[in-house]
Amino acid sequence: MKKIGVILSGCGFLDGAEIQEAVLTLLAIERAGAEAICLAPDIMQHHVVNHLTGEVAVGETRNVLVESARIARGAVTDLRRARIDELDALVLPGGYGAAKNLSDFAFRGADCEVNADIEASVRTCFEAGKPLGFICIAPAIAARVLGGRAGELTIGNDPDTARTLEAMGARHIDCPVWNTVVSSEGAVISTPAWMLGPSIGEVARGIDKLIAEIVGLLQ
Repeated sequence: MKKIGVILSGCGFLDGAEIQEAVLTLLAIERAGAEAICLAPDIMQHHVVNHLTGEVAVGETRNVLVESARIARGAVTDLRRARIDELDALVLPGGYGAAKNLSDFAFRGADCEVNADIEASVRTCFEAGKPLGFICIAPAIAARVLGGRAGELTIGNDPDTARTLEAMGARHIDCPVWNTVVSSEGAVISTPAWMLGPSIGEVARGIDKLIAEIVGLLQ
């Protein structure tokens, strides 16, 4: 059975992993006959957001690994201890956690930095020719880490975000939520998900397609 790593960035779309994207990814992997291996860095979140009000919870702190365990039902491994070389592919769901915790893209745009363990994991898979999947805003990490080698990516059709990805060397392709963009430069696949919406059903179509394409590359 092929093993696909899923890197989570917390729990909750405003300050961690987008829960629906993460769960849909895990479900799609199982339905495709592969095994999902949940991973997360053992770091503190940039901040905590009250998802009822949308406001930052002043004075509250949360750990990305601990919060990711909520989605993974406890079965999540500290990324620093993971054997990335033993995985067959890697997928990064979106949510602001990808742009606030795994990187600082939300604050610095094209000048962002990516967490060292995230960067090393992406590079390890890319250099080994293993498929990489990026969902929602996570393609920003691909653009920052891989630059022009990432090839074509999509975050949907937001022009400002697209220009920022291109400033980091990637080539942005407008894409509907149900579809994917497969890079000509390597096994890099992306889908807009909740960057576009408008419903969990439409988001699921794009994620299902992304996982099916990854598994197809592993045959």
